[in-house]
Amino acid sequence: MAPSTLLAARRPLLTSIASVSRPSRATLRPITQSPRLYHCQHTRPSTPAAPPKTTTLSTPRRKYHSTHQPTLDHEYTNSQTTILTAALRHVPQLGFTRDALTLGARDAGFLDVSVQLLPRGEFDLILFWLASRRGLLRAAVDNGLFRKNGPRELSVEQKTKMLVMERLRMNADVRNQWQDALALMSLPSHVPLSLSELHALSDDILALAGDTSVDASWYTKRLAVSAVYASAEVVLTRDPSPDLTATEAFVERRFEDTQALGDKVGGVKECLGFMGSTALGLGRSWGLKI
Repeated sequence: MAPSTLLAARRPLLTSIASVSRPSRATLRPITQSPRLYHCQHTRPSTPAAPPKTTTLSTPRRKYHSTHQPTLDHEYTNSQTTILTAALRHVPQLGFTRDALTLGARDAGFLDVSVQLLPRGEFDLILFWLASRRGLLRAAVDNGLFRKNGPRELSVEQKTKMLVMERLRMNADVRNQWQDALALMSLPSHVPLSLSELHALSDDILALAGDTSVDASWYTKRLAVSAVYASAEVVLTRDPSPDLTATEAFVERRFEDTQALGDKVGGVKECLGFMGSTALGLGRSWGLKI
C-alpha cells in the first residue's frame, strides 16, 4: 500500500483520539475539593451561648443622690418573673408563703419544683412585691395622681403625704398578711435588703414629690419619710376600716410631729442624733429587739 494511502487511512483514527484526549474548553469543569476525613474541631470558633434574659427592678438615678446611697437592683430571669407575678395573685389569701409560690408556678405552667429557682424563697416574693409597688407608684404619678384635687398646685409636703397614703393603699388587700411579711423582713439576714427597699421607697416618694434638697436635710427627710411609712404599715395591719381612715389620721399626725422636729434640727450633731433615733425607732417598729 502506498504511504499516502496509509496516511489517509490513519487520519480519522488520529482525529478521534485527539478529540478524546483534549476536551474542548466548553466541557471543562472546575475541580472541587473533596471533604476531609479528619478536621480540627477548633478551626471554627463556637459562638458562646447567650445569657438568659433578666428583668431588672431598680431605682432610677436621681439628678442628685448621696454617694452612700445603696444600689438596689433586683434581677430576675424571665422564668422567675413569670412565677413571682403569678404568685402575687395568691398573696391576699395565702400570704407571702411557699404555697403562694407553688400555685404561681402552676399557673405559669411550671412544675412545683420550679420554686427552687428562687434562692430566697418567700423573701423573694416580698422583695418582688415591694419593688413592683414602687413601679406602680411612679405610674400613678404619671397618670395624674396629683391632679385629682383639681388644678391647685400642691406643696412638696402635700405631695409626700399623698404618695405615702397611695403606697399604703396598695397594701390594703394584703393587710392581714403583712404582719407575717414584716416578721420575715426583720430576720437578721433579711434586714439589709429590707432597709434598702424602704430607703428606695422614701427616695422615690420625695423625688416624685419634687424635693430638691442638697444639704443635710436630704438625709433627714428620707429617714423621716421612712420612719413615718414603716410605723404607718404597722397601723395599717390593725386598721379595719375599708378606706383606711385610722391609718390616714395617723400619717397626718406623724407628719406634723416630723415637721415640728425637723424645724429644730440644725447642726451636724443634731442631724446625726436625729438619724440615729429614727433608725432605732424604725427597727423597733419592725419588731427588732434593739
